[in-house]
Amino acid sequence: MNARAVAPRTAAAVLVSVLFLIPLWWVVASSFRPRNTAFAYTSPFGWEALIPVGGDVSNYSALFNGYFLRAVGNSLFVAAVTVVLGLALSVFAAFALSVLRFRGRELVFGLVVLSFLIPFDAIAIPMSGQFRDWGLSNSYLGLILPGLANGFAIFVLRQFFLGIPRELLEAARIDGLGWGRILVQVYLPLCRPALVGAGLMLFLSQWQAYVWPLLIGTDSEHHLAPIALANLRRQLEVDFGQIFAGSVVLTLVPGLLLLAFQRHFTESLAATGIKD
Repeated sequence: MNARAVAPRTAAAVLVSVLFLIPLWWVVASSFRPRNTAFAYTSPFGWEALIPVGGDVSNYSALFNGYFLRAVGNSLFVAAVTVVLGLALSVFAAFALSVLRFRGRELVFGLVVLSFLIPFDAIAIPMSGQFRDWGLSNSYLGLILPGLANGFAIFVLRQFFLGIPRELLEAARIDGLGWGRILVQVYLPLCRPALVGAGLMLFLSQWQAYVWPLLIGTDSEHHLAPIALANLRRQLEVDFGQIFAGSVVLTLVPGLLLLAFQRHFTESLAATGIKD
């Protein structure tokens, strides 16, 4: 393909990227404007809307001096524990469904696939009643438990495990390695991209969760960041400057993670094709 054919496509891609970037940049710029002054430059829309002239960091200072900071810390804690424990659970499940031969394996895998096809919000309300009966409301355990079993993370890891040559497994068995050592010494070192991809899925599912934390964490001590962001909108007054600042914070954390691990994440998704 010559340069003349590439140039228009490149220009079109850049234009589309800029169009997608403008709303996001407007939110970032508005987060530095006090209160609701962000809307002063939107009708008509001018370049001042994208440059926070005369702005300051007062919105961020207000956020990180109280309730919102604690909620962000809660979200980081819940997401981190979910990644560690959920990744361990997903690895064991994926290893069993890809390597071990047992009756009903395909049926179990079908149930795993079905689990992430059903929206969690559809079962959140009855499940929250069960959790309250168990005394798990307003607890970190109640917030973490539903996020541990992630069917899509198991699916991604299983498909990656299936791509590892079975000759390695047979050679390890001949050398006398047990299933645990095969998993740790043979499979895990080869599946770093899949582990990163599954870990990011677990993190994002907890970081952006809203309905479940709203049902379980009803006291302010256990509110997560999305709940805290929604609570910034008061009954009689809405400070859009703080809401924009909170939105930037909640977007920045997963955005930095995706940028740091984007290569591994892409490789993990590319390995989820159907394998024999």
